[in-house]
Amino acid sequence: MTRTHPSPPVAALLLTAGLALAFALFPPRSARAADATDELVVMTYNLRFASTNRPNAWPDRRPGVKALLDQYRPDLIGTQEGVYAQLRDIAADLPDYDWIGLGRDGGSRGEFMAVFYLASRFEPLEYDHFWLSDTPNVIASSTWGNTNRRMVTWARFLDRRTGRQFHFWNTHLDHALQPAREKGATLIRERIAAVPANLPLILVGDFNATAGANKAYDILTQDAGLRDTWTLAAERRNADYNTFNGFQTPRKEGQRIDWILARGEAEVRATEIVTYSHQGQLPSDHFPVVAWLKWR
Repeated sequence: MTRTHPSPPVAALLLTAGLALAFALFPPRSARAADATDELVVMTYNLRFASTNRPNAWPDRRPGVKALLDQYRPDLIGTQEGVYAQLRDIAADLPDYDWIGLGRDGGSRGEFMAVFYLASRFEPLEYDHFWLSDTPNVIASSTWGNTNRRMVTWARFLDRRTGRQFHFWNTHLDHALQPAREKGATLIRERIAAVPANLPLILVGDFNATAGANKAYDILTQDAGLRDTWTLAAERRNADYNTFNGFQTPRKEGQRIDWILARGEAEVRATEIVTYSHQGQLPSDHFPVVAWLKWR
């Protein structure tokens, strides 16, 4: 198998104290149940592509991304918008992780739907990519009028801790065209249907659609049989925050466009929208979403 390795805004400054307090109230790993050794900590995170333009340049945001990931230490992370150099930075900051990815324009070009995983726990047994278009196996294809190419990166993992296999899929639906979002969700549904039903599956991503209020969500949760870990969770933290913050004062409108969906019998202990700020700097224009789950 070939692996691909790779000045603070005023609003954020005003939020630092409050967000830091919220972060402290929910200690990520220490919150895990003592007997939950087979628990999976899953994160979806739109990184915002690397830019050198201030404010919110990638060199200024990188320490915050590292600090956040160090504290939550997810077992699996699906990232969106990361470009090759940016993902290499993250890989350097996370030496315990390996990653799989391909640029949506082919090779190292364009944004990635990268999958990071704890190398000591998971063995990737197979992986692949496809494009959200009428020609999904054609690299960099786009046929639905969307100007940004969209894709899926997926992997089948062996969990060395439990001996179980499962699929992990990562995507980013179109930001502008609702028909493209719906067609993308339909293609994902069709591809998921080809995965053996006895294998659990996790789908994460930035869907550019509010959960529970968009047909793309219905296609995946009603037609595809995926379940939203957010609604399954026994505890939901920061439930009223929008997951897109735009590097502005976070809004509490309940618009969750970043999802973690699952197929299979899963027990979800908690899920969280991580409203973290690092020294006055929001690490991304999206808040990551985390779910603590285990297969029954």
